[in-house]
Amino acid sequence: MRLGLIGLGRIGAVHAATLTGLEVVDSLVVADALPGAARAFRDRNPGLAVTAAADVAQVLASGVDGLVVAAATDAHPELLLAAVDAGVPVFCEKPVAREAADAVAVMQRVRASGVPVQIGYNRRFDAAVAAAREVVAGGALGRLHTVRSTTMDPAPPPDAYIATSGGIFRDCSVHDFDTVRFVTGREVVEVYATGSANGDPVFAEHGDVDTSAAVLTLDDGALVLVSNTRCNARGYDVRLELHGTADSVAVGLEDRLPLRSLEPGTAFPAGPPHQFFVDRFADAYRAELLAFTEVVAGTRPSPCTVADAVEAGWVAEACTLSLREHRPVRVAEVRSGPAMA
Repeated sequence: MRLGLIGLGRIGAVHAATLTGLEVVDSLVVADALPGAARAFRDRNPGLAVTAAADVAQVLASGVDGLVVAAATDAHPELLLAAVDAGVPVFCEKPVAREAADAVAVMQRVRASGVPVQIGYNRRFDAAVAAAREVVAGGALGRLHTVRSTTMDPAPPPDAYIATSGGIFRDCSVHDFDTVRFVTGREVVEVYATGSANGDPVFAEHGDVDTSAAVLTLDDGALVLVSNTRCNARGYDVRLELHGTADSVAVGLEDRLPLRSLEPGTAFPAGPPHQFFVDRFADAYRAELLAFTEVVAGTRPSPCTVADAVEAGWVAEACTLSLREHRPVRVAEVRSGPAMA
């Protein structure tokens, strides 16, 4: 299988290394908006079957079987739709688009085309997250009443990334929103969000925050607490707790959890803390892209559709509005607002 890859930044480089390590992938055609980046990547990896291309048109013209989009957010709609128009299956990193209206337009185009598209919500492929989904679906927790989802980055991303990310809810929390939908099988109906920017002033300059919290109400009345920060010095912390009337379970309580216990005589966690999303989710990224090769081969449907990403995006939109206006926001409110006009 010959795949294309657009974007060689931090996640693009991870995907490139993962793809070239998959037995089913024979070769990779790469391109990047930065002049010379694709050739430099090829030259740094002489043992890999990598071809450098100038742009998405050249990648698609090379006869790729599928395209992986890992470019900057603003480029996602154009690149995704270029592949769809060419009839080429696409894996696109989240989000589908910066604005909800653009994401909905992309979803409509994709539906009309019939071309399979997979969106990159990698946590769906984490073994513990998948197990949590099975436990909930099997009813072992009883009635689910409380969910806690946490994503804490060890350090802020580069200033240039913050300027184009769309804000912490659209960029970071949206992973939690998708995980909550995936695991619980429920939809979010209302949010209340808050946040602060007490660290690097670049966040405030772009109307963003470096630490946030949101309370989500699901359509069955269960409550979800989502907390995020860009400033967790001990490491990269991603956890999920699910509490029901019959049992409680957790994801992320393992020996590399970046949390120090003060309980006397307690040696947990015993290992070195996770420091980056790459080491925390290495297996999930591999499983995610292996699933995409199956989508390309036509042996499975997309495990995370554009519609899934749009739903998580609505929650992010509602949280962004709630933060700005200091009030609860019904998700239906943003659905019926200017983005849907």
